[in-house]
Amino acid sequence: MSSEHLPVLVREVNEILVLNMDGFYIDATVGLGGHTGQILKLLGSNGKVLGIDRDDEALKRTGEKLMDSRLILKKGNFSDIGALLHSQGVDEVDGILFDLGVSMMQLRDLERGFSFNSDERLDMRMDRSLDFSAWDVVNGYPVKELIRILKEYGEEYNAPRIVRAISSFRQRKSIDTCSELAGIISGAVGRRGRINPATKTFQALRIEVNKEIEELKKGLDASLKILKKGGRFCVISYHSIEDRVVKNFIRDNARQGTLKQLMKKPMTPGTEELRVNPSSRSAKMRGAERL
Repeated sequence: MSSEHLPVLVREVNEILVLNMDGFYIDATVGLGGHTGQILKLLGSNGKVLGIDRDDEALKRTGEKLMDSRLILKKGNFSDIGALLHSQGVDEVDGILFDLGVSMMQLRDLERGFSFNSDERLDMRMDRSLDFSAWDVVNGYPVKELIRILKEYGEEYNAPRIVRAISSFRQRKSIDTCSELAGIISGAVGRRGRINPATKTFQALRIEVNKEIEELKKGLDASLKILKKGGRFCVISYHSIEDRVVKNFIRDNARQGTLKQLMKKPMTPGTEELRVNPSSRSAKMRGAERL
């Protein structure tokens, strides 16, 4: 397995999350099953994992790879975890994992339209059954709304300049491909260093298309309703927007006496993990226990 498919912070997740070997766990972002496979190795014959993902292809590949009777795979969003759990006749779980990273399978499949290196149509849908895509955002959103999204979800300080370039271009024709949009952004702000100048804009568009922040908030709220007392959740985030949501959620519920914060500062990959898997460098994990 190449480094881009390695699950992040595996040891830390397992040590914090998996306390009951016969427990019921949810991997709310099962992806290609990296974390789920490791959790299943720790569980006894009575343990179970409910793996959830929006992506049909990811669910198919994980089912074929793991082939474990203790694994239940379901399609859904974070906001669906309560209903999906109850559909299995289960009311409470011992632990929940949210790994908010984008699957490298999605990024490397240029047809999915996530990558600025792609000549395919702007897409970025994690759930391909949805009608709404990045093409609709780029070509249909008003200027003020586009600027807001780039600032809020991409923390892009060049947002006004980028959106002016987008607006000027789309008056002549629609912006159809990833590479076309990336070129417009590069032309507007120039390119310095190794990081592609379209990175923050593409992040913002992906978050908007998939309603990632709204879903994260709903998933965290749902976790409180289905975690047993003493049950835990872990969230691995990859940028400050998500980490801030998780940090504030844990802090607010700790003050209310519904959660116990498990770490004052987020856990990050160690030197060895960074050597083996450099793409893990931006990962931060926070965790909490249900009181």
